[in-house]
Amino acid sequence: MLHMRRTEERQLTVLHLVQPVDGGVARVVTDLVRAQAGAGLRPVVACPPGSPLALGAAAAGAEVHGWSATRAPGPRLAGEVTAARRIVRASRPHVLHAHSAKAGLAGRIAVRGRIPTVFQPHAWSFEAVGGRTAEFALGWERFGARWADHILCVSESERRTGQEAGIAARWSVIHNGIDLDRFRPGDHAIRAQARAAFPLPEGTDREVPLVVCVGRLTRQKGQDVLLRAWSRMAVPGARLALVGDGPDRGALESSAPPGVLFTGACEDVRPWIHAADVLVLPSRWEGMALAPLEAMACGRAVVLTDVNGARESLPPGGEDHCLVPPEDPEALAAALTALLTDPDLRAAVSRRALRHTRRTFDVRRTAGAVAGLYQELVGMSGTTTRKRTER
Repeated sequence: MLHMRRTEERQLTVLHLVQPVDGGVARVVTDLVRAQAGAGLRPVVACPPGSPLALGAAAAGAEVHGWSATRAPGPRLAGEVTAARRIVRASRPHVLHAHSAKAGLAGRIAVRGRIPTVFQPHAWSFEAVGGRTAEFALGWERFGARWADHILCVSESERRTGQEAGIAARWSVIHNGIDLDRFRPGDHAIRAQARAAFPLPEGTDREVPLVVCVGRLTRQKGQDVLLRAWSRMAVPGARLALVGDGPDRGALESSAPPGVLFTGACEDVRPWIHAADVLVLPSRWEGMALAPLEAMACGRAVVLTDVNGARESLPPGGEDHCLVPPEDPEALAAALTALLTDPDLRAAVSRRALRHTRRTFDVRRTAGAVAGLYQELVGMSGTTTRKRTER
């Protein structure tokens, strides 16, 4: 036991407090945890027990603590803050890394700057709501910034949004990264295998033009705008696959035009990426979405809405064919049609995207930069011997 305690004292311990526990945030945290464990850090993850993140983080090498927090603020917040304090005392971290609005709220209240704290918004909460709720969310972010040593943004545009909203903070920008060993181009056989698994009616041509949208079925991801765009498409036989699940699925299914497939939740999106001709993400807001990076790393063209992180995801000049205004179904339909009907254009866009993504968005580089930020915050270079204060 004493040996274990001394070993922990020599390791930089980071507590990731996380809610939500699926989608892009879960993938970012799981990838960070895997890289941190491999680099000799001690990653601890606190999140709702039994969730996809809890299982994935444990498999990636994290020590996992159950933290039963809901996605939205509410009457349970006081209990969630108390539970977060208990986990901090038990795990004795050198750094608290709080992910997204809810964990950022509970974690910063629980710690209040007593240990180095990083808050990573993964897209701003005040962009997701309107009216008085947005005013409250922005007011909290302005106030809560005093309890974060750094606010870590995944894109310069996400940082600018916060700064222009009046959040005074010490900012860091570290782009999202992806596992380039996992997301890589596939050959014709992999594409054919992925296409063979399509849930299409019998007798349907397996080489039909296919657009794939990967993301939780929510207002943020803009699938309702995509369905309106799909109604304007004039590409014979084209199919659209919405890969994911979420609270808006029923409404989306009831309004979907012909040619749209709903796949439900999917643990491994790679077959859908390899099957796709184009990946689309029509989001209303983001920090920097992972799905387009994953698709481009597999050599697929993408069409994105011009929200935070989108321009920074694309290769130079990619805006011409891959970027459209948010909530503009006509522009979205035009961009998709152009890529689906011009194979040479699509191939050129795909090649540029592939080179750019594999050169720029390696998760190992991201994890190294995040670890460097931790080291800076606890005032050390190399392995720490800093004593953690009991709280």
